[in-house]
Amino acid sequence: MVRVLITGMSGVGKSSVLRELGERGHSVIDTDYGDWTTEAGLWDDVLMGALLGESNEVVVSGTVENQGEFYDRFDHVVLLSAPISVLLDRVRRRSTNPYGATPAEQQEIKSNHALVEPLLRATATVEIDATQPLDYVVDRIEELLVQP
Repeated sequence: MVRVLITGMSGVGKSSVLRELGERGHSVIDTDYGDWTTEAGLWDDVLMGALLGESNEVVVSGTVENQGEFYDRFDHVVLLSAPISVLLDRVRRRSTNPYGATPAEQQEIKSNHALVEPLLRATATVEIDATQPLDYVVDRIEELLVQP
């Protein structure tokens, strides 16, 4: 069984990928929702520790400052990436998450793309081009679920 983390910038498609993986029968956790993060925006050590200690196969999605503390418990850390123009277009059009609708939030996304994404790329074990069709991206992640 395999544990996979899907990470990347806002608008890259993490939630869409997770939703499709869930529909295909995989155990998925979107840490943007529920009690997975603390008020400081970090993953809750106890909850994440329990999840990763108990789950044989799980796909977790999120991008938080302390995620690297959990990398040793994932078999794969997948960075979904896309050009900033694609990310901004997606956050402007999406209806499932209001983040990215304001100019200030869009500027924050630009800054994170420039500063944070390179850090994620340096620590990812796999990078997938999220401009590819959703089925293609999900198929690549499913392949990882059978490869420890």
